[in-house]
Amino acid sequence: MIVFFGPVGAGKSVQGQMLAERFGWQWISTGNIFRASSDPDVQATLAAGKLISSEQTYQVLGEALEAVRHKQIILDGFPRKKEQAEWLIANQAIFDFTVDLVIVIDVTKEEIIKRLTARGRVDDDAAVIEGRLKIYHDEVDPILQYLSENKVPVVHVEGEGDMATIHEDIMKQVTAHKLDI
Repeated sequence: MIVFFGPVGAGKSVQGQMLAERFGWQWISTGNIFRASSDPDVQATLAAGKLISSEQTYQVLGEALEAVRHKQIILDGFPRKKEQAEWLIANQAIFDFTVDLVIVIDVTKEEIIKRLTARGRVDDDAAVIEGRLKIYHDEVDPILQYLSENKVPVVHVEGEGDMATIHEDIMKQVTAHKLDI
């Protein structure tokens, strides 16, 4: 399993999908799973603009992992909290996967603001984006530390520039960690 991290607007979903397509691997996005869920509790939570509880996330992600047993997985959007990272590590044997690599797509605050304000959404103003970036770093730094402490390689890739160059940088990491076979 390769887990992608990066702030909103970093391009982790695009890069994860490109990697999955390149090798025929399974791309799993918890956000997409939640949006496609027929569970009324999940839909009510999303409609209210709230985060899905860890318990609901574990259930939905567990079902997705069960459905793709024995495939290489690209995971996007999970974990978002240290306790979720602990769940991921603790459940490797249960769902028959190994967290082989974490790829963090690094993008400057200025570039994120530029990308997201260009979308023109009401909630994509600079102050809101800066708040989201702070939350991202506050939550992700302990996750990355925990995964690293559990012998999961964590690599950083420059996320600014054209998609093809970023993808090739990601491929260099995948190859260096012998995951491209």
